Amino acid sequence: MGYFPTQLEAPAQPATRLRNFTSAITPTTLANALIGFIFAASGPVAVILAVGTQGGLDEKVLASWIFGSFFINGILTIAACWLYRTPMVFFWTIPGTVLVGPALSHLRFEEVVGAFYATGLLMLLLGFSGWIRRAMAAIPMQIVMGMVAGVFLQFGTGWVQSVIADAWLAGTMTAVFLLLIALPRIGRYLPPLITALVAGLLIILFDQRIAVETAATSNWLSLPSVVTPEFSWQAMFELVVPLTITVLVVQNGQGVAVLHNAGHKAPVNFITAACGLWSMLAAIVGTVSTCLTGPTNALISSSGARTSHFAAGIVVGMLALLFGLFAPAFTKWMLACPPAFIATLAGLAMLKVLQAAFNTAFGGKFQLSALITFLVTVSGISLFNIGAPFWGLVCGFAISWFIEKSDYV
Repeated sequence: MGYFPTQLEAPAQPATRLRNFTSAITPTTLANALIGFIFAASGPVAVILAVGTQGGLDEKVLASWIFGSFFINGILTIAACWLYRTPMVFFWTIPGTVLVGPALSHLRFEEVVGAFYATGLLMLLLGFSGWIRRAMAAIPMQIVMGMVAGVFLQFGTGWVQSVIADAWLAGTMTAVFLLLIALPRIGRYLPPLITALVAGLLIILFDQRIAVETAATSNWLSLPSVVTPEFSWQAMFELVVPLTITVLVVQNGQGVAVLHNAGHKAPVNFITAACGLWSMLAAIVGTVSTCLTGPTNALISSSGARTSHFAAGIVVGMLALLFGLFAPAFTKWMLACPPAFIATLAGLAMLKVLQAAFNTAFGGKFQLSALITFLVTVSGISLFNIGAPFWGLVCGFAISWFIEKSDYV
């Protein structure tokens, strides 16, 4: 494959043929793909809607964001799985989405989108340089996860507040979720988050708390909005570094580990460069940066023959294309639901991630640095109109260099 850039890993040899894909399609492959896709289309989408509505984005912009998250990233997923014959599902960065929330309180959306472009360019350069492994190894994961825990905390507290405010809806969804976690044998066939989503929808429909006319008045097919970026130093300082670290260290790091544990060798340089290029493509319609997803890749590679996992990734990509085309209808339905439904779904989706963030941040080295990062991030401070997550990382790295330098050994 002489035409392939030298720093990027060579694709699978011999090249994937249609018969490789069709022969890998089994009932297990399809079931894993469906579960993985439904997971991505439930709680994580609720995070986009929660962040977007809090940031004042209208329904059309949110539908365009969701279109890019699924349709554009679905194309990359299909291409990457086919090219490397490895399960690589790409979606959008959830921690990065949460980072955008505070920024929208003082930045124009066009400025935020400008930061998406800059983040994509930086990742593209890192991918082609071949430096990404050394860069990831040099950044203490504990400090990064301290920042992640800080930005995710609002979803945990929002979920608790929803249970108090709407006990019938949020309380039932929570009870179903926790019950299925407590009964893992049943939870294997009824995924807790997806079942909680279904339970919430049944309550909403039973109580007639959503207008039936919503579907009829929806614009069913996507007509994404092209967002003209604005490049401001404020947005660059506040978002580019946290977004890049979040995608490469938190999201891609988790995704690569998932693939490694399932017996797959992940092409790290290709993944980094692809996330960079596709982040710039997705930014055209106002979508946050692309990443290699951890949970969905874990679901599609959880069972079945290892050689068939790539086919599950391709099926997820196909479902993402279809979902993206109907993003306006789905967005309208979700926004018509009670606020407690969105808050609970987003909160439950973030519980495991929040738990993992705390465990990583405070379970080993750099504990003081991680704590400072967490506290600064949670404080919500804004200096020079630059938000708290950026300053959390700055303070955390400064403390690590001056006080916990021995932890770098």
